[in-house]
This record gives sequence, structure tokens and C-alpha cells, in this order.
Amino acid sequence: MEQRTYRVYAYRWVVLLVFSLIQFLAIMLNFTFAPITGEAATFYGVTPMKIGFLSMISLIITIVFQIPGSYAVDTWGIRKSIGLGAILLGVFGFARGLFSHNYTWVQISTWGFCLSNPCVFNSMTAVAARWFPLEQRATAVGIMLMALFSGLIVGMGLTPHLAIMYGIPGMLKIYGALALVIGIAFCVFVKDAPPTPPCEQDIERASVLAGIKHIFTHRETLLLIIIWFVSLGAWNALMTWVEQMIAPRGFSSVQAGTVGAAMMGAGIVGCFLIPLLSEKYRTRKLFLILSIMSLLVALAGFAFAASYWLLLASALCYGFFNMGGSSVSYQYAAELSYPAPEATSQGLLIWAGQISGVIFIYGMDMFRTASGAMTPFLTVMIVMTMLVLIPMFSMKESPMIVQGPVSRKDERAQ
Repeated sequence: MEQRTYRVYAYRWVVLLVFSLIQFLAIMLNFTFAPITGEAATFYGVTPMKIGFLSMISLIITIVFQIPGSYAVDTWGIRKSIGLGAILLGVFGFARGLFSHNYTWVQISTWGFCLSNPCVFNSMTAVAARWFPLEQRATAVGIMLMALFSGLIVGMGLTPHLAIMYGIPGMLKIYGALALVIGIAFCVFVKDAPPTPPCEQDIERASVLAGIKHIFTHRETLLLIIIWFVSLGAWNALMTWVEQMIAPRGFSSVQAGTVGAAMMGAGIVGCFLIPLLSEKYRTRKLFLILSIMSLLVALAGFAFAASYWLLLASALCYGFFNMGGSSVSYQYAAELSYPAPEATSQGLLIWAGQISGVIFIYGMDMFRTASGAMTPFLTVMIVMTMLVLIPMFSMKESPMIVQGPVSRKDERAQ
């Protein structure tokens, strides 16, 4: 019988670094205009809605091309599929800077680099599975999510300052040059997979179509899709309406900004700590339950908290356990849905959450009270969260994490 060789290569950290930079760049390009909507509308001579639409392009493309993006990652491999995404980010990010004075070309360029999103954002668990042993995969996904959240924070904080210093065209040229450099770096340094697998588990995988069929006929993974429909949809809605949710109770826009920043900061800390705890204690289920419980805390805080400190505490709890626990949830889905390919399981979770995000965003706006409060739909979301939380306690733990990894500890540079 042929005996397989399993090795853990030091080069995995190079792959992880470059891939994290792509995550950082993609989210920063997507939401460039979010913090300067008014200034951009004045500069281009268009309505604020047309500037807001530039940030919505990513959501539209993700919903339409989510499944094809997952198919590309699982069929072509990470170098070809995400490499194509890196080229789109580099070329169209640079083009947006080059034609930064013209709104039409800015919009065309935005459509161009947003086409990379389904491949880039769907492939975290696929990268982790190809390069990392089982006991390090949630940590690897956590680092990639840290980069993604950091890109959002840096973009929101840095963009207004660059726009003041260099003007909107100058700011877009800086981002365009950065996109070109990171896109080239990805194509140069990223390899599809190491010469030998990092561990014994889950070497063989089903085709994408067989994987989708398996996921939709498997109770645990189907429940995870429903959970992410509620959880990610709620995150999209909370981040969109953070100021509008609390303004009717007398909270200022500055306080709303602090709450949003606190959530993101706690999420970054959680992305680092929660995967380490998950892998140390060999449990995924516990942290998924804590994640959904923290969503209940956040929804209650945004709907009813009259004290600013209580609101801030609920946001910190939510950021740490829900946003920080996302990496464990992704990896949990990949392990439960095996032998379905990783990008397929992750892509379905994101797809469900993006669809619900659109529904929740419009629902919260549609069912405002006369005073502008969004409490009615927030209450609906609380009930939905409680309904998905109840069956989670009967879910099974990931068999892979319980059994423990089988891998070689030696590391090779190449």
C-alpha cells in the first residue's frame, strides 16, 4: 500500500501574509467612498445615492456570482482563481485612480475590481485547508478575517484624511498604486498548494456539484446556512444602520461612530483569540453558540439600551464573540460538510448572509416608527435569532477537531 507523506511547510506563512493583504485591499477598495459620501457627491456633481451605489456594487456582485466564485476556487485552485481576482483588483484599482476625475469611469472600475470578491472572500477556508494542519486552520482563517476587518477600519479612518491632503483624485491614485503592487505580489508569491499535504485528514474532496448536494441534504450544514442567514444578515444591517438605530434615543453620531469602531476593534481581538481557544480545547460548537448569544445581546442593546455604556458593552460583546468567532464558524462548516470543497461551504454561508442583508437593511428602514426608531424590525430579528439558537444545542461537534489532527511537526521552507 502506498504510504503518504505529510509535512507542514514554513512557506504557509508567506501565502497567508500575501492572501491577508488581498483581503485587506479588497474590502478597502469596496468601501472607499463610504466615509466621504457627501464630499464625493459634490466633487463628481452627482447625488449622494450614486456615491452610495459604489459601495453597493460589491453586495450585488457577491449575490449574483457567489456560487460561480466558489466553483472557480474549488475547481481551478487558489492560485488561478484568486490570482485572477488579484489581477482584477490591481488593474481596475489602478484604473480607478488613473481616471479618478470621471464618475462613469470610477463606476466601471468599481464593477471591475468587485468581480474579484466572490473568489477572494470565499477562499479563506480553502487556503487554510491546502497549507495548514487541522489544528491551525481556524487560526489561519482568523488572521485573514483580522486583515479584512483591519482593511475596513483603515479605509474608513484613512480615506477622509487622504482626501483632504491630496484631493479625491490623489487619494484614489494612492489606493490604485497599492492595489497594483499587492496584486503583483500575490501572483509572484502565492502557490496553489505545498508539495505534500499538511495532515492526513480530508485529503480527498467531492466535486463542487456533489458538495452542494451533500450540504443541502446534511442537517448540520443546512442549519449552519440558516444560522448565517440570520447572523451575517444582521451584521450587514447593524453596520449599515448603526447611527440610525440609536439616534432616536438621543445618542449622537460621534457616539455611534465610537460604537461601530468598538465593534470592529473587539472583532479583530476576537479573530486572534477565539480560534486559539477553539483549537486548544478542540471545540467549534461552543464558540458558535456564544457567537449567536452575543448577537442577541447586541440586538437587544441597539433596540432598547438607554445607557451609552450599556450600548457600548453590548457592541464590544458582539464584536468579540460574533465577528471574532466567524473564523471558527467558517472552519466548523468546512469540517462538518466534508467532503464538500471548502470554498463551496464558505461561499454558501456568505451567499445566504448577503441575501438576508439586503432584506434586513430594507426591512429596518421600512418598519421605522413615527419617531424614526427601528425597534420593530430589531425585535423581529431578536425572535429569529432565538429560533435558530434553540436547535444549535443539539448540533454535533466537528468529528475532525474531536479526533485531533494527524500531521508532521517538521517544517520545510519550500
